[in-house]
Amino acid sequence: MEKRIEELLGAFRELFGEAKPVIYSAPGRTEIGGNHTDHQRGKVLAGSVDADIIAAAAENGSGTVRVKSEGYDMLQVDLGKLEPVEAEQGSTTALVRGICSEAVRRGYQVRGFDACITSQVMQGSGLSSSAAFEVLMGAVVNGLFCNEELDATDLAIMGQAAENRFFGKPCGLMDQMASAWGGIIAIDFKDPAKPVVHPVDFDFASAGHSLCMIDVGADHASLTHEYAAIPAEMKKISAHFGKAVLREVEEAEFFAAVPELRKEAGDRAVLRAIHIFQENRRVDELCRALEAGDFDAFLRTVRRSGQSSWMYLQNVVVTGSVQEQSAALALALCDSVLGKRGAYRIHGGGFGGTVQAFVPDDMLEEFRQKVEAVFGSGSCHVMKIRSRGFMKVEY
Repeated sequence: MEKRIEELLGAFRELFGEAKPVIYSAPGRTEIGGNHTDHQRGKVLAGSVDADIIAAAAENGSGTVRVKSEGYDMLQVDLGKLEPVEAEQGSTTALVRGICSEAVRRGYQVRGFDACITSQVMQGSGLSSSAAFEVLMGAVVNGLFCNEELDATDLAIMGQAAENRFFGKPCGLMDQMASAWGGIIAIDFKDPAKPVVHPVDFDFASAGHSLCMIDVGADHASLTHEYAAIPAEMKKISAHFGKAVLREVEEAEFFAAVPELRKEAGDRAVLRAIHIFQENRRVDELCRALEAGDFDAFLRTVRRSGQSSWMYLQNVVVTGSVQEQSAALALALCDSVLGKRGAYRIHGGGFGGTVQAFVPDDMLEEFRQKVEAVFGSGSCHVMKIRSRGFMKVEY
């Protein structure tokens, strides 16, 4: 970290002069349970990881925000225009504009600032680089202009709003909450304006297992339509009952209405709804298992979550894809190598991206070698849970 900060400060001085910047960090996240439940006001279990994004930032005395991320061109945002810009959808510029807009909407005066950024949470890594970036930008704005009055949930909600309204992706809130809060947390989104957070104190290393993220090398940048189809189909299901989201629908009433729902929303929507009903219960089971120290029960539930995502949620393979099924191949490889030990599942949004595995430590090297023989050197990342979310870094 010291070396990263030294290099970051050098880059800041070279670009923006001798102003003394503040430094903030925001971690990537891993979803442990609750696959695609957050946008239905459901439950999730998630954790921050030991890969982060850091920023050096300082006011610049103008009405413009300038952000230079390592490896990318500098972006600029005119603070005189804080409404969504259609031409910016899908861009980092949209996220910066959205975060500033959200702070202003909360009554704070945001002025121009400069920021240099370096990241260990690479795009496409499955650790939600976008959410980590949103939380990081929120932390910078909070520190520079909001007297550090905004808490982790505030920053998460700001990040989601930026991604929904400005970036154009209808994401839930889980990614931002996990990055902002830190540690392992269970989150209940029944009231999305006031999510209930329950920290879960557990160290996977104490159970003799390592958390592995497998980067299958699939590009999910163009798959917003696949992600958006899931909440869209759940909206059709909920609308049948006069409700906004699946959390408001009684499961017994849902199953009684399956014949009508098949006609109105289609079989895939029905299957996806079954997954979400069951996945919410699995989150509770995962929490109970970890808090009771019953790691075998935890692993069994993780496996059931993965099976449900593949069979019912159907977010492992891109619709109609025959030649490219990298996530499915990674899951099959995990099954072959681990046998009845450990656990594995599709991770996060799915449709490529990453696969998550809990690997017994005595199998870790064998597992890594066999995974990287298929998906390339460095594709199997061994992660640890980071105990803190967004934070100011003293230097």
